[in-house]
Amino acid sequence: MGSHISNVRPAPDQLIVDLADYVLNAQIQSDEAYDTARWCLADTLACGIMALAYPACTKLLGPIVPGTSITNGSRVPGTSYELDPVQGAFNIGTIVRWLDFNDTWLAAEWGHPSDNLGAILATADWLSRNAAAGTTPAAFSSPLTAHRSALTIKDVLTAMIKAHEVQGVLALENSFNRVGLDHVILVRIASTAVTAAMLGGNREQVINAISHAWLDGSALRTYRHSPNTGSRKSWAAGDATSRAVRLALTAMTGEMGYPSVLTAKTWGFQDVSFKSNTVKLARPLGSYVMEQILFKILFPAEFHAQTAVECAMTLHPHVQDRLDQIERVEMITHESAIRIIDKSGPLNNPADRDHCLQYMAAIGLIFGSLTADHYEDKVAADPRIDALRAKMVVTEEKQFSIDYLDPEKRSIANAIQVFFKDGTKTEKIEVHFPIGHRRRRSEGIPVLQQKAHAAFAAHFGADKATQLMALFSDQAKLAAMPVHEFVTQFVR
Repeated sequence: MGSHISNVRPAPDQLIVDLADYVLNAQIQSDEAYDTARWCLADTLACGIMALAYPACTKLLGPIVPGTSITNGSRVPGTSYELDPVQGAFNIGTIVRWLDFNDTWLAAEWGHPSDNLGAILATADWLSRNAAAGTTPAAFSSPLTAHRSALTIKDVLTAMIKAHEVQGVLALENSFNRVGLDHVILVRIASTAVTAAMLGGNREQVINAISHAWLDGSALRTYRHSPNTGSRKSWAAGDATSRAVRLALTAMTGEMGYPSVLTAKTWGFQDVSFKSNTVKLARPLGSYVMEQILFKILFPAEFHAQTAVECAMTLHPHVQDRLDQIERVEMITHESAIRIIDKSGPLNNPADRDHCLQYMAAIGLIFGSLTADHYEDKVAADPRIDALRAKMVVTEEKQFSIDYLDPEKRSIANAIQVFFKDGTKTEKIEVHFPIGHRRRRSEGIPVLQQKAHAAFAAHFGADKATQLMALFSDQAKLAAMPVHEFVTQFVR
């Protein structure tokens, strides 16, 4: 007799259960996590508002079918759009990620945990507006909305902390990019988990929703790497957050889940997409990631290059009048930077340029600054940039790579030294921790506040920007604010 495949439905994979129990039950006690989340919210919204100046981004926004509308829908900051929460998540997630200026998490798998705000804010705003209007669908009656008219920003901050934690802890030892999958898979997992909980899902529904998120597999990284680098990398997170909201809403209907989606032999995620490696949590889930998060504060640069650009800007006064005398530029970096953003040859578009270590450093050396406009074609046509790129020599410093992987240091070190044709040279400038690092938090937060104010002022005007920044000045007052009232302050 032949063997038969057992059709006994197994218990849900333990990792999925752990994620569900965390998003449903964990009580966040860390004042540091909530304080960091407050400024993360300001920073993330600022990044989204800045992106609205770029037509390549705004052409993707609005309802998926032009002319459609929804009552009490999710509002998109900086715009007049009112959308269903799925498309709202796509819009918010897209503007947040567009300029590559929001926070970063570097581990075995890197990513940008504030990408999850697309799902969190769209869902919270939609629930909050309907709760305030007395129209929240009974199927989505949530513990968060059952006893008050609307969700509060405290609920948003809690969801942000939990989404950061799910994405970041999964990233510590599971490298999806090493098997060709894009890191936005973790945005979809984290956003699905917290969104299902925000919708009032019970334990089974949240587990089912998370199983669907794994079932989707992942986008390929093709759009992040030469010779295919392109603008999809700027809306991939928006796509992930919108998919997460859709899956969470689907689970709320009672749709079944797939308990061994990770571990099923032959057909599960681990065997099909992860080379039979085990997906695991590297540490207990708490508030570690939000506390340790890396902010991009001074300039929109891929994070492995943040300290390199700081070095270049420091050297700018010493080289700006001697660019034609430069013989070579020595750049010392860590392994991940070499693997991800060490790039030669033509750079075809802004997405290509903002993932080129040499291009970003050249901009810093030539101009003494780096903005999103420096990635555009008009600036890239400056012949000095490619001439300087051609003189750059990139090497790895082993200790930089070791310190990058050290969970206590979490450094992202780079060094630059410029050598001239007459035999002279600049000082070797070395920076281990960017200004957005936890070790420089007291220095970084005031600069983050300046970044946010400038972003809001450019879009809304100086007076309105001051009013918006005032929303973040009092932690307790902000936490108690109804979500829809907060978001309304940011719409046009």
